[in-house]
Amino acid sequence: MYYVYLLRSISDPTQTYTGFTHDLRHRMNQHNCGQSAHARKFMPWELVFYAAFRQEMAGRKFESYLKSGSGRAFANKHLLSGIRGVT
Repeated sequence: MYYVYLLRSISDPTQTYTGFTHDLRHRMNQHNCGQSAHARKFMPWELVFYAAFRQEMAGRKFESYLKSGSGRAFANKHLLSGIRGVT
């Protein structure tokens, strides 16, 4: 399976991170151990959403969408709404 995920920084709740992986637990560990350059400065992270895909290309397309302007708006309204610090 392939996973698209959204993280929220616990130290700065206004910061979110969207990513793609085939091993979600391992990738979360990497984010929270400082092995991701962008994510390091906002750790620790919590997982707020993930979607599983059987096909890699479908997952990559959804990740790309979530990183677009309309995708960020969708995520803020439907996936991140009600989470402290995210508007």
